[in-house]
Amino acid sequence: MLALVGFVGLCLLVAAADGTIIAEAHRSWYLSLTRPPGTPPDWLSGLVGSGVYILLGVAGWLVWRNSAATRPLRLWGWLLATNVLWAPALFAMHSPLLALAVNLVLLVQIGCTARAFAWVWRPAAWLLAPYVIWTGYVTYLTAGFWWLNQI
Repeated sequence: MLALVGFVGLCLLVAAADGTIIAEAHRSWYLSLTRPPGTPPDWLSGLVGSGVYILLGVAGWLVWRNSAATRPLRLWGWLLATNVLWAPALFAMHSPLLALAVNLVLLVQIGCTARAFAWVWRPAAWLLAPYVIWTGYVTYLTAGFWWLNQI
């Protein structure tokens, strides 16, 4: 059970770090942008994002618990590391185009990780489904911020 707390805690630590970056830029730069249709309220983004991070942690833990294979967990780690890059790209560097590139890489990584997880324990792979849906939606929003603001 301690390992589960560690996996989920690591994911929530990433979420907290991203949240700090987002909060700082949100007070100024982000508020000046034209938002694409379907942009959710901030509280909803935080809530959904937290839920997705929790599922990501549980999925990693399930794979760790059910297999000695290291490849799926390495993919999971790279996935988490790439995820960390999105908020600084968009909010700290003010670069929706760079954030869009990060999201496209992230979508490929989620697919590879889900496939590797499915070989170990299929339910762990399904726990990544909300993550791919959320990342796809965030990719749309990021592309919209870039297109509407031509930054």
